[in-house]
Amino acid sequence: MKDPVLTVEGLEVRFQGAAGEIPAVQGASFSVHRGEVLCIVGESGCGKSITSLSVMGLLPGSAEAEGHIRFDGRDLLRLNREEIRQIRGNDISMIFQEPMTSLNPVFTVGFQLMEPLVVHRNLSKKQAFEEAVRLLERVGIPDPGRRMEQYPHELSGGMRQRVMIAIALSCEPKLLIADEPTTALDVTIQAQILELILKLKEDTGMSVILITHDMGVVAETADRVLVMYAGKVVEEADVRTLFEDPKHPYTKGLLRSMPNVDDDTYTLEAIPGTLPKPGEIQQGCPFHPRCPEAMDRCREENPRVFTHRPGHMSRCWLAEEEDQDHAGESVG
Repeated sequence: MKDPVLTVEGLEVRFQGAAGEIPAVQGASFSVHRGEVLCIVGESGCGKSITSLSVMGLLPGSAEAEGHIRFDGRDLLRLNREEIRQIRGNDISMIFQEPMTSLNPVFTVGFQLMEPLVVHRNLSKKQAFEEAVRLLERVGIPDPGRRMEQYPHELSGGMRQRVMIAIALSCEPKLLIADEPTTALDVTIQAQILELILKLKEDTGMSVILITHDMGVVAETADRVLVMYAGKVVEEADVRTLFEDPKHPYTKGLLRSMPNVDDDTYTLEAIPGTLPKPGEIQQGCPFHPRCPEAMDRCREENPRVFTHRPGHMSRCWLAEEEDQDHAGESVG
């Protein structure tokens, strides 16, 4: 395995509210290796985007982050504002969910694409213009010279997302974070955007964190998968292992909610209930109110992390039961 470009250890993110501290991410730990795609999956509100914003140093002022986020040997949570600014947009870039709200409506596409080239790569305006045109062409935008003079509202949703990808790639980052980059796009454009991101990854060798709630996207793009629920990492595995041998009931529920076009008799199964509000469940596993396999212990004790094999872990008491069953089988 290649050396990790990013290592997150024990990340805790809390928001200060009127009723006190509200936990958003609780003890998240993971790594991203060079040239791989790590998918972070889970329902809306599980802490996926907050985790990515922590890496980017873009948390709002009401949030406090603790733990370690190491990128190329530097702990991002220990850097000052100017130091993180030099890394953000340069070595680490991010594609946000909705390009219409991420692009500034009062500036042209060209101005917004040229800005990081001037700030981070110290190019002249002429050089930045030429490089911006090349980037637009690279991400598949036709007539890039004319698009440079247009405003975001003059482009389609797919075009705007391609512009966002061009901006994210403008400084040739080592790590690209894509936060549900296809959510607002139709199915055909979704496939094109995902294919574009993967092609650019292969061309540049960058690492990618892809945040999604779509297990179909995970199956098509991921090397490894991180499953989050209620601010915690509940399972991690390579993509093949996760789909063939999921361990956590939440992961199993996500997989059962996927359509199966090869089986005419297959019925989609929804996960019952809803995601708890941050800090609502103070005792036991946060998934136990929705879990069809919950035991008394799940309601009383927060499960620890169990390792099933190298690279595959889950946070569920059922894993301990499984280990004991296997031990009994080997003794017998």
